Amino acid sequence: MGDIRPGPPQLRPGRALAHTTGASGSGSPHRSDGRPPQTPRGARRSDPDGRLGTTPPVPGRPTSFLLLLLLGLPALFFAFITWQVVSDGPLVRLDERLSSAVVHPDRTSEVLAGLGDVQVAVPVLMAVLVYVAGRGRATGTDRWWLPPTAAALLMALVPVVVVPLKHWTARPGTPVVPPGVGYYPSGHTATAAIAYGSATLLLLPGLRSPLARRALVAACAALVLGVSFGLVRHGWHWPLDVVASWCLCAVLLSSLWPALRPPVRLRASCRTPAPTGPSPSATDCAARRGRPRGPGTTS
Repeated sequence: MGDIRPGPPQLRPGRALAHTTGASGSGSPHRSDGRPPQTPRGARRSDPDGRLGTTPPVPGRPTSFLLLLLLGLPALFFAFITWQVVSDGPLVRLDERLSSAVVHPDRTSEVLAGLGDVQVAVPVLMAVLVYVAGRGRATGTDRWWLPPTAAALLMALVPVVVVPLKHWTARPGTPVVPPGVGYYPSGHTATAAIAYGSATLLLLPGLRSPLARRALVAACAALVLGVSFGLVRHGWHWPLDVVASWCLCAVLLSSLWPALRPPVRLRASCRTPAPTGPSPSATDCAARRGRPRGPGTTS
């Protein structure tokens, strides 16, 4: 007869032992090939900030290279144009010749330039702010008030930035306007770019169709370019005044990125306790809000 031993069966060395002890032989119940267990929690790794999730760049958010382009290049161009205006450099003389070639005051240019008036552009932005805030609150979006508030503060920041620059540069106007200084940079262009640009950035997340998104961006660009053309055509601003405002507003609009994160809709169970049944844990609700909860996180 064979060797019959009382007691539970013993593990034999071989391939079965590798699946039990793991590739390293440490006794941990992992895969024999050394890969992490096939569970979502076991396979996830923390990002550089210590939060569970993907490693940046995250789709839908601007990368560092894009932010560098949005902030660095326009700021560099604005500084160069401002230096030319203050020092009366050769770019200013070229700007004057270009203005004399395109100036032709007419009714069309006056109407286009009027789209950059505070009385026209700011009410459009305010209507969009009210709409976006109401939609975010109705759908239960987390921090629904942040994007409209950031856009409103950015609009209020325009005169705070533009007016001191006008006084400092003291650039005279074109021969069409009455004698005076304070035309650089263009305040009408800045008002139009910030108002229509902020409204566009706020409305884009709510549009599902790519065609609607492209149409909205094209309409915003047409408005800003129309205002810019009207100002130069009518002789109310030099071309460099308008281009400098473009660069300045590109930097200002890029500051809205942190407030334009993809919206997170909270479930009703996280906002209001359920009448029956167990309530969701703090970890689940924090995860839906995009905030980690754990031993190292304070509430």
